[in-house]
Amino acid sequence: MTGEKNLILVVGPTAVGKTDLCLMLAKKFETEIVSCDSRQFYREMNLGTAKPSPEELALVPHHLINTRSIAEEYDVKRFEKDGLEILETIFKTNSVAIMTGGSGLFADAIIKGFDEIPTVAPEIRPMVIAAYEEKGLGWLQAEVARIDPEYFSQVDQQNPQRLMRALEVYRGTGLKFSSFRVKRAAVRPFRILKIGLERDREELYRRIDERMDQMIDQGLFEEAESLFAQRHLNSLQTVGYSEIFGYLEGNYDRAEAVRLLKRNSRRYAKRQLTWFRRDAEISWFHPDQSEKILAWLASQMA
Repeated sequence: MTGEKNLILVVGPTAVGKTDLCLMLAKKFETEIVSCDSRQFYREMNLGTAKPSPEELALVPHHLINTRSIAEEYDVKRFEKDGLEILETIFKTNSVAIMTGGSGLFADAIIKGFDEIPTVAPEIRPMVIAAYEEKGLGWLQAEVARIDPEYFSQVDQQNPQRLMRALEVYRGTGLKFSSFRVKRAAVRPFRILKIGLERDREELYRRIDERMDQMIDQGLFEEAESLFAQRHLNSLQTVGYSEIFGYLEGNYDRAEAVRLLKRNSRRYAKRQLTWFRRDAEISWFHPDQSEKILAWLASQMA
């Protein structure tokens, strides 16, 4: 197929409605969906990552969902390579591809590329881990907020692995982790059309709470319990699992775990919006504005 290639990127906070819109767009353009969600790679994590259902996955081809085990290391540079290779394959037969997710860092990997992060002396990581284990998450959060406030404002602040990585890089290089975000965007062989989905805060928070109730009814606590023995893995240091692990460790009761699940999911949504709103190239729509979105895409592709 000749002509310009178009990547439609659909971003937005958790529970805003990205899945339904992307399924509609994929059917409209007879194309495929690539996930840029940093948690949906993992086969063992289903309910807690709000993956599309098996029925939704069967409607159109999806990529980079259920492709890794939680025990595998998978970072943003490897994702960039995998994602670009998949897009190259899609564009051999389609002029349009869809990419979606709530992970701004992984979306940026495809849009802009990333500088290589230098190797850090191996003795630094054990020292950072030991300090975290001695002083706790609050200390780790304060350290990263102090040395790299830009990264701290965007990262999952409940994820000690991500925070320790930032501290490790800073101690090993003297440079902020955020400084390795590429300063000049890579040139991609396709046009990128950025759609952001938003709802009123009250509406979004209600949807987050309702979806959490639904996930719990479907077995979220049981899923987390099945992964409890592996809770030390980087892939499991995330909202939706950490709160239940704390309950299973006896730190608080089930009702408190549910409260934390909802609160931390709302906080995560707020951080997602903060990240995406920094990008002036994103055009924002309510998820129900499908006709308006299609008209905007047609104008951009003309």
